[in-house]
Amino acid sequence: MQPTQHLKPRDTYGVMAAFDTPEALVAAARAATAAGYKRMEAYSPFPVEGIEEALAFRPTRLPRFVFCAAVVGGLTGYGLQYYCSVIAYPLNIGGRPLHSWPAFIPVTFELTILFAAFAAVLGMLALNGLPMPYHPVFNCPEFTLASRDRFFLSIQAADPKFNVDEVIAFFEQFKPLQISEVHK
Repeated sequence: MQPTQHLKPRDTYGVMAAFDTPEALVAAARAATAAGYKRMEAYSPFPVEGIEEALAFRPTRLPRFVFCAAVVGGLTGYGLQYYCSVIAYPLNIGGRPLHSWPAFIPVTFELTILFAAFAAVLGMLALNGLPMPYHPVFNCPEFTLASRDRFFLSIQAADPKFNVDEVIAFFEQFKPLQISEVHK
């Protein structure tokens, strides 16, 4: 009989370890990053200082989306007013110029803000993968404590370095409260 090999079974989402303090979570996350793991998530009942650096988060692309949408909104607002006032329906009232840019500022500003706000909300939802009514970590019964008093670190099976036995051995060196294999 051959020993069972846990490389990357199809039904495994990853391995999750539960810690009782935020310091233990940050220490485990730093060590996992140093060990070369890239696909990790941390779950805690409150924001933990230093976890972003420990997980080596890269900066978000959301500000670029918002800026581009704001520029498009501003150009749309200005272009629409220019087209209406100068090209489609020119009216010479009181000798004023057809292209009176100071009158275009309020609408241009409002469309800039509107497009940027929509880009921020929709971009945030898209980049976070929302809405997500189901996530595999919910299959772990002790995960309900993540909103109360437990701190969890999961290493996903999608990580190129992932091996169930190696990840479990890696987590055991930090003496977590519990280590669970998370299934899809």
